[in-house]
Amino acid sequence: MNIYVELNKVIKYIEDNLEENIDYKKLSKMIGINEYTFQKVFLLLSNISISEYIRNRRLSNAGQDIFLKNEKIIDIAMRYQYGNSTSFSRAFEKFHGIKPSEARKNPKKLKIFAKIHFNEINEPNKSIEYKIIEKEQLILYGKYKITTNKKIKNDAPNFFKQIEKQYGEAQYGMIEYKEKERINVKSYWVLYNKEIEKLEKIIIPKSKYILIKINSQEEKDIQKASDIFYQDFFPSCKYNFRDLPELEYYHDGITDFLIPIEY
Repeated sequence: MNIYVELNKVIKYIEDNLEENIDYKKLSKMIGINEYTFQKVFLLLSNISISEYIRNRRLSNAGQDIFLKNEKIIDIAMRYQYGNSTSFSRAFEKFHGIKPSEARKNPKKLKIFAKIHFNEINEPNKSIEYKIIEKEQLILYGKYKITTNKKIKNDAPNFFKQIEKQYGEAQYGMIEYKEKERINVKSYWVLYNKEIEKLEKIIIPKSKYILIKINSQEEKDIQKASDIFYQDFFPSCKYNFRDLPELEYYHDGITDFLIPIEY
């Protein structure tokens, strides 16, 4: 399966149904993966969540409709799945920077959010080596930093260095998500496998994991392996991902990248 070809089919379906209710489960079935995985894959490959993409496309079209068509604003709001004029006006102004009532007088201020097109000639990496392991309950101690999808690539290594400077060599890094679907990053932790004063105690229950062994502890190598996993392996993965954080275990000059799963 070429994931980029399949995603372009999803984009076409969305475009054809912007004036209708769009069911994420139906979109995920078009690709043959579960809804949670679909949302994660879409975000990773497009750098925008599926909900934000659909909302932006609707608001972009709504701005054009207000300017080009002699229709009531409430009718346009209803067309693009807004239940009332208040919620539509609020969303419209946040997106375009002007109220719907001003759009006909100031069309130059309207924003255009273009339809996404995925490059279908992108070739996935040939393979990724992994195995399934089971780890007993972990009792760890550490500190965390609140971060986001966009900031974590800088926040994680900087925070890691800061904590190691204070407390010595750490054994684990950990990523928490805001929701079970694992779409939005919540925080990044630096963790130790021994009790240290002033560090918070974290208990991670016994779980099965996908283990990817990375022959490095360099941030760039860990990030590359993570990108390969989520962009190439994740879309076709049939395992169910458990609502637990991801772990990076550093030992013997290598990194174990651990993604929690359940059957």
